[in-house]
Amino acid sequence: MDTSDPDIEFDGAGVCNHCRNFDENLRPQWNPEESGRRMLDQIVDQIKEEGRGKPYDCAIGLSGGVDSSYLAYVARKELGLRLLAVHVDGGWNSELATRNIENIVRKLDIDLHTYVVDWKEMRDLQRAFVRAGLANQDVPQDHAFFAALYSNAQSYGLRYVLSGGNIATESVMPEEWAYNAMDLRHLEAIHQRFGSGPLKTFPRVGFFRYYFWNRYVKRMRVVRPLNFMPYVKDEAIALLERELDFQYYGGKHFESRFTKWQQLYYRPRKFGYDERRAYLSSLILSGQTTRDQALTSLAGDVVNVKQAEKDTEYILKKLDLSEDEFAQIMAQTPKTYRDYPSNFALFNFKTAVRDWLRAKGVVLHPNS
Repeated sequence: MDTSDPDIEFDGAGVCNHCRNFDENLRPQWNPEESGRRMLDQIVDQIKEEGRGKPYDCAIGLSGGVDSSYLAYVARKELGLRLLAVHVDGGWNSELATRNIENIVRKLDIDLHTYVVDWKEMRDLQRAFVRAGLANQDVPQDHAFFAALYSNAQSYGLRYVLSGGNIATESVMPEEWAYNAMDLRHLEAIHQRFGSGPLKTFPRVGFFRYYFWNRYVKRMRVVRPLNFMPYVKDEAIALLERELDFQYYGGKHFESRFTKWQQLYYRPRKFGYDERRAYLSSLILSGQTTRDQALTSLAGDVVNVKQAEKDTEYILKKLDLSEDEFAQIMAQTPKTYRDYPSNFALFNFKTAVRDWLRAKGVVLHPNS
């Protein structure tokens, strides 16, 4: 990481806040030892007990990326869970992603429910975020994904949702780079200002329903199994290629053509943010690579960067944005989520309450 993260800070020993956060807050929640697997087995027993008499034990979000694909393999083959796989198609799937998902559900014998977001609404919202000049252009995709995932799980009476989110490969991500996609107030404010049509069917979920109703009334729980086991990215890719005919995309979240373009073209050009720094830093902290290897990887990723430059024409055409308008957007002063209405203060309050409860010894299931 470097000072392209505007909030980075170093202590007297030269250690940055990301490393301190990993050591003090995240590492205690990561259990790759045998004790973690015993904890996971107990959770799996609860999930299976809850699933008795139902067609599925739990739901899992399936994007076609490495994390969710590996989790599907582990959950089905090693944990023996009956999975309802939910995929949300926001219009940006690469051909590889579609093929990977097809192979995964077929070879693992998993039922797949695909929610296709209305493209006119998705395009309008995505275009609004581009016009807003924000760093996190993945908010529309990510919000729709989680809203639809929860909705599908609830329609089958499922309380447990498996997530591929994990500390081993995702411990570093500056807030300025990737503001919370579950801020519905923020999403709707951007659309109201820069959008052109109503969002009639776009899947949405508000703060109260997502963080309180689902969690404490519906008693839903998100479980992140990869935090209870050794998770080495290269080994996971090799297993998926061997067992499921998986094809790797060449980067984190590159299963989405838009996300790949955002990471390698939009953010670096407009903000100076290279998202690969965060993902490689996460791998350094979990011992999967070294700093020298990470820097070499960044310098050598010429093919992906060149392709992202070429993808600009495709992205603009699909969003119905002219080259002139996009050039004006790129030339404008970058914006942050602080420039628009949001629930940022509410999220901070929630975090403060959580930290206070933990300090009082209340068990909050850190891996959920």
